[in-house]
Amino acid sequence: DDTACNLASLNLMRFFDFKAQKFDVESYEHATRLWTIVLEISVLMAQFPSEEIARLSYDFRTLGLGYANLGTLLMVQGIPYDSPKGRAICGALTAILTGVSYATSAEMAGELKPFPRYEENREAMLRVIRNHRRAAYDADPGDYEDLTITPIGIDADYCPDYLLESARSSWDRALALGEKHGYRNAQSTVIAPTGTIALVMDCDTTGIEPDFSLVKFKKLAGGGYFKIINQSVPNALRQLAYTEEQITEVINYCRGTLTLKGAPYINEETLRAKGFTQEMVDRVESHLASAFEIQFVFNKWTLGEENCKKHLKLTDAQMNDIEFNLLGSLGFTRQQIQAANDHICGRLTIEGAPHLKPGHYDVFDCANKCGKYGKRFLGTRSHILMMAAAQPFISGAISKTINMPHEATIDEVKEAYMLSWKSMIKANALYRDGSKLSQPLNSTSDLLDAAGADEDEEFVLTADTPPAQVAERIIYRYLSKRRRLPDRRAGYTQKALIGGHKVFVRTGEYEDGALGEVFIDMHKEGAAFRSLMNCFAIAVSLGLQHGVPLEKFVEIFTFTRFEPNGMVSGNPHIKMSTSVIDYVFRELAISYLGRTDLAHVSPEDLRHDSVSDAGNEVEYDSEEEETILHDADEEFFDPKAIRPDTIHLNPMSDNQKDVDESITVSPPRSTGVAVIEKPKVKTVVKGSVFTKTELARQAKLKGYVGEPCGNCGSWTLSRNGTCLKCDTCGNTTGCS
Repeated sequence: DDTACNLASLNLMRFFDFKAQKFDVESYEHATRLWTIVLEISVLMAQFPSEEIARLSYDFRTLGLGYANLGTLLMVQGIPYDSPKGRAICGALTAILTGVSYATSAEMAGELKPFPRYEENREAMLRVIRNHRRAAYDADPGDYEDLTITPIGIDADYCPDYLLESARSSWDRALALGEKHGYRNAQSTVIAPTGTIALVMDCDTTGIEPDFSLVKFKKLAGGGYFKIINQSVPNALRQLAYTEEQITEVINYCRGTLTLKGAPYINEETLRAKGFTQEMVDRVESHLASAFEIQFVFNKWTLGEENCKKHLKLTDAQMNDIEFNLLGSLGFTRQQIQAANDHICGRLTIEGAPHLKPGHYDVFDCANKCGKYGKRFLGTRSHILMMAAAQPFISGAISKTINMPHEATIDEVKEAYMLSWKSMIKANALYRDGSKLSQPLNSTSDLLDAAGADEDEEFVLTADTPPAQVAERIIYRYLSKRRRLPDRRAGYTQKALIGGHKVFVRTGEYEDGALGEVFIDMHKEGAAFRSLMNCFAIAVSLGLQHGVPLEKFVEIFTFTRFEPNGMVSGNPHIKMSTSVIDYVFRELAISYLGRTDLAHVSPEDLRHDSVSDAGNEVEYDSEEEETILHDADEEFFDPKAIRPDTIHLNPMSDNQKDVDESITVSPPRSTGVAVIEKPKVKTVVKGSVFTKTELARQAKLKGYVGEPCGNCGSWTLSRNGTCLKCDTCGNTTGCS
């Protein structure tokens, strides 16, 4: 516990020889050896979040070498992910990785000495290494030392001989060298999620995961996106002995033809008959390769506003309406649009493709159903069994999402955890579709319709209704008497954006300035989430009024992690939070407890005489001038009445003089209005200035969901199964 390791992952596809249809074991072993040395060096260069983690990381020198793209490697060989052969290959490759890594670690121990805590753990570690080696030989259950659950070894009946030989020899060497020199590292391998680095490594699949979908949108160097079918698909079809003509037809069925030529109903001829010029047709043709659906191509940005007005007779209101269906307005029916879309943009699944034999479907099974027509997907058991094949040869754990459908029951979740335990898996990350607040969910009306229910149907309590469980005894224990707040109370309001979500924190104080209540307002988050936040704030307020120290709340709730989270804007002290609750208690701790250790900006940086780099400052949209009605004459005007003398607007300053002097207060004129004049700032965007509403509208028209990425701020969030994924930085909402 309390150790850390730097991660590195090898792209398994880089070691696969397509001509020989064989995995390059020699290069794989060399890369494993090289990266073990690199990660060992990185221990000296790493920085750690706490003293305890730093100390233990140096004492045990843990490493985190792993791999990615296993799902693609199996598919290009025509091997189903959910098959004994696929699991045997996974086990062998994992065994080679960890065996070679530990052997290299033992060699370094011979030159540099073992890790500092090795001697006190020598016997236990060598026992673990011997058990790893037994799993490579698929030993009998009675041969393992001190194990109550038998690991799943490499099945020699399904594993290629050259992989099996390398796996066993690597563990023979790791044990022999370890008994002689010890090991430089207590841990050498893990399998990381590789969600972001997989983009850099050009992987179709991450970590030990199967493929998520067969069709992806690849970002181009010059900007924009290009739709491609995973390269594993055509290679797998070749391995399954399909001809090039058959492969082309299967790919066109899945990915689409990406052209208007030959398309049913919507093609060059029908569009010209509707008023399209050749220029407009060419524009549509040039954008089809990157389109999710053909409707996204038919808009004013692709066709040009003047062309839409002149040739298609569209109005500004129609073009600016996000719900406007241009193809429908031209007279095409929904069935015609769908047929053309299937031909041009593809069905996104190979199920039902011409020439493809149903017996080969399992080779192309993915973690989720592919497209709207896909029915097949890998079940929970297939994920767990693949992890079980790799776990006996990983010194750490495996980070992998086990996807479960929305209708999964509690018993099915229990069974998944039980199977994981019986399979000797160290970690299991179950994800049930629809269980996260921030992911795209089905609407209530859809669920009701599917169930055949009536929203307006009144619930009637009858004699047959099962009784609710009633508490037998209620005990009240009053720890202190409530200290009530005055009816008129001071406080402050802090506005901020957390991962693109607007949050208002409002406080109420006692006469002595102590915090007595908190309000948290997130008015656009939906009724359920908003109500939960309100109830939470009330509970905290009652605790404060009954004497619970604010320090205790801060200690418990800071660093809690859930969405929305990420970058924070609008707060001068806090720039990143792990959740809304984390942000709220950081803010309260800074304002009322002086906990500058929880801030990301030091007090010195907020002083009016501090030096900053003006060239790197971001300019924001200016807010409207604030006006305050004042009925008194000018001689009674008091600037303090407009800007109260409160430390909470600048909680980390030494005194009130540190408040920004750039805001000036003008006395009221004859109109009886005082004006707070703010420095004029504006948002500078090349070409034009866009509001968030406009950016969201344009993003939706381009096929995105219309929300900014919480990690990079780009408006390129698209659906990734049941989650959202940013096509710019690769960040996801957490379920992939």
